[in-house]
Amino acid sequence: QVQLLESGGGMVQAGGSLSLSCSASGHTLSKNAVGWFRQPPGKEREFVAAVSASATRTYHADSVKGRFTISADNAENAVSLQMIGLRPDDTAVYYCAAVLRYAGRYYIASDYIYWGRGTQVTVSS
Repeated sequence: QVQLLESGGGMVQAGGSLSLSCSASGHTLSKNAVGWFRQPPGKEREFVAAVSASATRTYHADSVKGRFTISADNAENAVSLQMIGLRPDDTAVYYCAAVLRYAGRYYIASDYIYWGRGTQVTVSS
């Protein structure tokens, strides 16, 4: 059984930093893509970042480029999301997702098979 667990969320002031981690059991994350998505209050889930299998490529949404960085730690079977320069509009529940049904569509939430339960990130102004 594949389980994903996000950690590292919390509350921070605007301009602050947080680091999220996605760990897995029952699945080796490096064998397939891993994505981070977020769902702001009252809005739909949106793509944040993704790393390809074997961490050969990374992808970041335009809204987070230069502020967020996705990276893989194969030794720990984890994928992290480093976030700096946080803004109030980054407030959301952040989810990690693993294993794409169709290769290449990293930014489409419905293409991921496995999901964590999410971790709350709150940025105050």
